[in-house]
Amino acid sequence: MTTAPDTDLSDTDHSDTGHADTDHARTGHAGTASRAELRETRWEVEEFHYEYAAGLERGEIEQWPDFFTDDALYRVIARDNEESGLPLGLIYCEGKGMLRDRAYALVHTETYAPRYLQLRVSNTRVLAADETTIKAEASYLLIETLVDEPSRVQQVGKYHDVFQRENGCLLIKDRKCVYDTVLIDTCLVFPV
Repeated sequence: MTTAPDTDLSDTDHSDTGHADTDHARTGHAGTASRAELRETRWEVEEFHYEYAAGLERGEIEQWPDFFTDDALYRVIARDNEESGLPLGLIYCEGKGMLRDRAYALVHTETYAPRYLQLRVSNTRVLAADETTIKAEASYLLIETLVDEPSRVQQVGKYHDVFQRENGCLLIKDRKCVYDTVLIDTCLVFPV
């Protein structure tokens, strides 16, 4: 698996973003992936995030498990617990079957007020990649609107992901959603 190359900030190419590639400079990883390969892989992950967010925003909850491998692991955990090494989280799904059960329950059996989601994913970083696997991080912001209330921030955090390529498509093999606060406004109804 290749990792982001060490980067000397004095040599950083600023032409595409206007900013130093400080993410890669701070990783301290030695590797052989070229800057162009990392950029292409980051673009691939960003396109995945756009489709993932769009599906959730459209309310396609029963299709949500299709973004995961059959043996996927999905967790939503508070940053405080994560940093303390405590595994307890809000959501823990092991395998696509558990993800499908959760999606089915949300659509067919749970009772909650009508709501809309806006999911924003940014600051994607590719940490390592090879032909079949990508390890990446990204920040997320989940905004929820109940139809008779103002919009509010439901959750802010970071995705820690392992993607796997299957049949030419990226799928999530492992997603840990680490949210910044220990409090969640009302309840977390939909996936992050």
